[in-house]
Amino acid sequence: MMLLAIVAAALGGWFSILCLSVFAHRSMAHRAVTLHPVVAHVMRFWLWFSTGTATRRWVAVHRKHHVYTDGEMDPHSPVIYGLPRVIFGGYWLYRNESLKPETIATYGKDCPDDWIERNVYEKHDNLGLVLMLLLDMAVFGVVPGLIAYAIQIIWVSVWAAGFINGVGHALGYRNWDTQEASRNIMPIGIICSGEELHNNHHRWPRSAKFSMRWFEFDLGWALLRTLHAVGMAKDIYVKNKRWKPTKAQELVDAAVEAVESEPAPEAG
Repeated sequence: MMLLAIVAAALGGWFSILCLSVFAHRSMAHRAVTLHPVVAHVMRFWLWFSTGTATRRWVAVHRKHHVYTDGEMDPHSPVIYGLPRVIFGGYWLYRNESLKPETIATYGKDCPDDWIERNVYEKHDNLGLVLMLLLDMAVFGVVPGLIAYAIQIIWVSVWAAGFINGVGHALGYRNWDTQEASRNIMPIGIICSGEELHNNHHRWPRSAKFSMRWFEFDLGWALLRTLHAVGMAKDIYVKNKRWKPTKAQELVDAAVEAVESEPAPEAG
């Protein structure tokens, strides 16, 4: 039972990051894709249930990060706070910023504002975490359930809040010579659903596709392509332009990418 609890916790944490990437990040924060309401609400609920994340707060903090990337007002830059603090305390940096009314008012526009968001997800953001803990203990037993709960919380906090926001601005390779320190941590984006391709994202913020070179793989983009194929995603943008999913367009895009994605000179 203990092993099953650990595996379930790891999978749950991985799915939470997938929901953050596809729903909160690409769809809500950057309007790079419109998800079917059922898909959007499943992901919105899971984020509240598994991480205590209210959509408007996460979106507001992330948008502020893009406005002030690696500057003094960036909520979670390793350039400002140091890499260890962001990796191990990134969640608390996010949490502190998300509780500032001025941040929410300025950067949290155009987010879900229905009854359940106002009265459940935002008003009782920790209730989901309590329910998840109770479910873990009911399914796996008290001790395995507590361990599973801890693993999932730590998994999301370290990988999403720490690894991407920290290492993604400190270590890795750069395809684009952007004006901040963003880097692609690794070319195969699976653990963090494509967020590993962080430099690509900062170059093209509204792109629903984070992979830009032939050897890069973005799991979130693969999911969006699948959702689009079955009518569950639309209004998709790639490199900040409306995506046209035709074979001819894909060949043109591939040719353009081959030219544009020559490695930029390493800074420092």
